[in-house]
Amino acid sequence: MTGMFTFEYRIVNLVFNLYANLRPCRSIEGYKTAYDNVDLVTIRENTEGEYSGIEHEVVDGVVQSVKLITKDACLRVAQYAFEYARKSGRKMVTAVHKSNIMRRGDGLFLKCCFEVSDKYKDIKFNEMYLDKACLLLVQDPSLFDVLVMPNLYGDILSDLCAGLVGGLGLTPSGNIGSDGVALFEAVHGTAPDIAGQDKANPTALLLSSLMMLRYINLPDHAKNIENAVFKTIREGKKTTADLGGSAKCSEYTAEIIRHLK
Repeated sequence: MTGMFTFEYRIVNLVFNLYANLRPCRSIEGYKTAYDNVDLVTIRENTEGEYSGIEHEVVDGVVQSVKLITKDACLRVAQYAFEYARKSGRKMVTAVHKSNIMRRGDGLFLKCCFEVSDKYKDIKFNEMYLDKACLLLVQDPSLFDVLVMPNLYGDILSDLCAGLVGGLGLTPSGNIGSDGVALFEAVHGTAPDIAGQDKANPTALLLSSLMMLRYINLPDHAKNIENAVFKTIREGKKTTADLGGSAKCSEYTAEIIRHLK
């Protein structure tokens, strides 16, 4: 393997072994989109696949990228998906893959999902090609509950799902590790074009903080903030421009604080 790593791949996911990316996507009352029935979760394997950082130039003008898939990582993320479904009262897990093309790599992922599903008879399990999943998600997102998939597919599909509910500004995210470590973040960019203008929408950051509060067993605090955020959006009196309003970030935040019990 010497010489195959073209850069130092020391991202936070690997440093802290954050193996599962968790993204809930739910329609928010008061913010109009093409769908009002979205309530699903994407779970993405977060440490390998096409993002393993293994690339090299075979000859001039020919580059080879290696998709790394391991049984341990597949079993681990599948186990997390089924356990999450059970604990959160969800009924179905869908494995998203392309084993018809990548028979060994995605085939291993799918085999591991089937293996884990045998231990969760109370959770319905099905599997679906990535292209079909994309098609059905934009036709009828209510068909899905929990989706689990390899790294690259999750990167793409989770943003697609965010678009169903209004975009990355409304979508929280958590990265879960095997040793109790977790990192919660808003996944949108830093928006340097509006820096210092008091225009940013903090909703995704707030919703990510709710995930963190629940993770550290403070569900009542999370619910209080969640109710305040959703009430503010539902009323629509003071929301940021991307939510259809004209309020500044500070005004929107103040309105959320006002609704806190």
